[in-house]
Amino acid sequence: MSRTLNLPQHPAEGAAGGGNGAGAAAGRETERRARAVLTRLTEPGDAVVGRWLSELPAADVVRTIRDGTVPDHPGLDASRLAAYRARLVDVDPAADLERVRTAGGRFIIPGDTEWPSQLDDLGDGRPIGLWVVGTGSLRLLALRSVAVVGARACTAYGAHVAGELSAQLAERGWVVASGAAYGIDACAHRGALAVGGMTIGVLACGVDVAYPRGNTELIRRIAGQGLLVSELPPGEHPTRFRFVLRNRVIAALTRGTVVVEAALRSGALSTARRARDLNRHTMGVAGPVTSDLSAGVHALIRSGGAGLVTDAAEVVELIGAIGDDLAPQRSGPVLPRDLLEPAVARVLEAVPATAEGAPVERLARQSGLPPDEVLHRLYELASLGFVERYGAHWRLVRRRGGG
Repeated sequence: MSRTLNLPQHPAEGAAGGGNGAGAAAGRETERRARAVLTRLTEPGDAVVGRWLSELPAADVVRTIRDGTVPDHPGLDASRLAAYRARLVDVDPAADLERVRTAGGRFIIPGDTEWPSQLDDLGDGRPIGLWVVGTGSLRLLALRSVAVVGARACTAYGAHVAGELSAQLAERGWVVASGAAYGIDACAHRGALAVGGMTIGVLACGVDVAYPRGNTELIRRIAGQGLLVSELPPGEHPTRFRFVLRNRVIAALTRGTVVVEAALRSGALSTARRARDLNRHTMGVAGPVTSDLSAGVHALIRSGGAGLVTDAAEVVELIGAIGDDLAPQRSGPVLPRDLLEPAVARVLEAVPATAEGAPVERLARQSGLPPDEVLHRLYELASLGFVERYGAHWRLVRRRGGG
């Protein structure tokens, strides 16, 4: 038997009983409780309900489902409505909201000050609401966040890179987001936590469910030092489908996504593709060409779907402020002879590496310059310590150690 949902009345129906402020607050709680119900009735990313919510308050949507009346709404037929109603049995939004409060969390919905507006880029598939555990504002933390994702069965190389990269990002004030799974995800979270940084774990289960079990302690640390986020209500367990849908939230929530290791069929690539489709920065870390776990990243980079990055500075250059977060230019060591003017360098190249050296006339033929100019350049090179006069010849100065 279905439990009475006991939704508060529509704000318009209760406005006469109080001021505008009280009515607005009551309306927000009505919407919150109704959306909590909908997270039990639907799967993440349900575009049909998303379109429905763009037209009606959530409380009206729930009442329609409860009454079993099929509205004139695209994609909503009797069979889909029946599926929603089947899940309505024993739904208790008050218990769910209390359960997440007991866990130190809250349920946020569009319109709340903590709601990250970038999730609206998901359109009709945006989350109905988000169950959040931890301190700090999700909206503010997400404004300066980057996703670090990759293979579950990662290599030692991938684990090292993910940890170092995440630690470097955290030390630069960036929030690291990932999925709290085994492998690269776990290494990314640990890297940020190790340096006292902030990290967001986006789960494919309820925020009060530790999955995978082997990451129970890590998930507890994320809740204490960062945030745990999920579209699914308390107590819900993950499915393969929910993992895939979770990835779209990671992609939309962050400024960019870095794939550290991924095979050709890795789920991490779906996060990268969603990030690219949402016009977020998509980046990949190259690995050994002999490793199958880097093949997916290499294919992503080769196709132009991701930019190549090797450290946090290069990641921040892409996702940070234009002109302010530039990565240092990489180059080999600058040798003294690299700073010589072209004509001087030509004369130096003409001096043979022999003990007896060569006369000015031979050096002029070798360099293609007039003898008078060669003589001037030789004295300049002598002042700089490159050559020395040896009788009528000029020879290279022998460096200490035979260089």
